[in-house]
Amino acid sequence: MVKLKCTVTYDGTNFSGYQIQPNKRTVQGEIEAVLKKIHKGSEVKIVASGRTDAGVHAHEQVFHYTTNLTIPLANWKKALNSLLPDDIYIRKMEEVTEDFHARYHVKKKEYRYRLLVNTEKDVFRRNYTCHIPMALNKEAMEEAAKAFLGEHDFTSFCAANTPVVNKVRTIHKLSIIEDSNHEWVIQVIGSGFLYQMVRIIVGTLLDVGKGKLAPKDVADIIEKKDRSYASQTAPAQGLTMWKVTY
Repeated sequence: MVKLKCTVTYDGTNFSGYQIQPNKRTVQGEIEAVLKKIHKGSEVKIVASGRTDAGVHAHEQVFHYTTNLTIPLANWKKALNSLLPDDIYIRKMEEVTEDFHARYHVKKKEYRYRLLVNTEKDVFRRNYTCHIPMALNKEAMEEAAKAFLGEHDFTSFCAANTPVVNKVRTIHKLSIIEDSNHEWVIQVIGSGFLYQMVRIIVGTLLDVGKGKLAPKDVADIIEKKDRSYASQTAPAQGLTMWKVTY
């Protein structure tokens, strides 16, 4: 048996998320269906670095699987990409040791959230940005972002029904970059993330930018350890899983 590590990119627009679900189109479901075809009807399960919700994209998601087929790596990539739909693409494949685990061995993850800060909508970017039709106070947002840095209990910034007991995570970097064509990118790098954590952080920073919250309020919200004190979850389509580091 050989264990293979795959780096995959996908457009999440037309998926009901990454994780396989009955009667729904998912990234995991599409990949496993192709692997089943290559393995002549035998099921092959893949294990990813984490899940993404419906509408969330991935620039570099990572998954692993084991196989008993002796196919050269270059041919594996060609075979998978020839059978996968146009909104999924395998970027890289490598053979790894038996003890490698795509989820448990993650050291850092980077997410990027794109905003379209403009009074006018752009229909061609609607699936990849969150439209904000008003000015934002970038300085206030950057001041508020400092409160998230370091190790914290992020109970206030994850979905209320999250079953994970330990909600302590470390954020290494949180930056807000003004890109071209009215786009802003909120870049978040951390040790790991709770369910909807990045989108709730973004939603809270947006409320700071709109003047609904003061920058100093963010530290208080973290201390509350209560989801009801943080802002609304930002829409899914602006979010991209950007990079996974091992």
